[in-house]
Amino acid sequence: MSAKKDKLTKVLFVCLGNICRSPTAEGVFRDLLVRRGLADKILVDSAGTSGWHVGEAPDARSQQEALRRGVDLSEQRSRAVAPSDFERFDYIVAMDEDNLRELKKRCPKELQSRLYRCTEFAPGLGLRDVPDPYYGGADGFARVFEIIAESTRGLLATIEDDGNV
Repeated sequence: MSAKKDKLTKVLFVCLGNICRSPTAEGVFRDLLVRRGLADKILVDSAGTSGWHVGEAPDARSQQEALRRGVDLSEQRSRAVAPSDFERFDYIVAMDEDNLRELKKRCPKELQSRLYRCTEFAPGLGLRDVPDPYYGGADGFARVFEIIAESTRGLLATIEDDGNV
């Protein structure tokens, strides 16, 4: 394996079903990495703590909001968090406290330092969780996109500050 591959930083975004928030975060962060010329240095994926939607595309409303802002989520498919994800990913970013709690239950103790809440990276927002827009209207998806965009910019700054790019 080349030295370049050894230095690849891996980020996993996690929500409940992997059809709204975490695929949006994956798409927004990937777009940010492309625009910053870092797409070959950071691998991005998303998953859900449940397996309810495995194999499904992101929610149409998430896709519509993302496309409206120039981000295409159409190739993504939902998957559930796997035990191997805890070793594979350097940053495992939960969308809310419930998903973070579930991840902590599953994650080996020695790897728990890899677990984060998404809004930790955007303290100026004053939010603890990225709200689940699934049962709401289009405005909820727009708000989620904005929260995620701010949080992923902060995540990238943290990754850079940690010397992982």
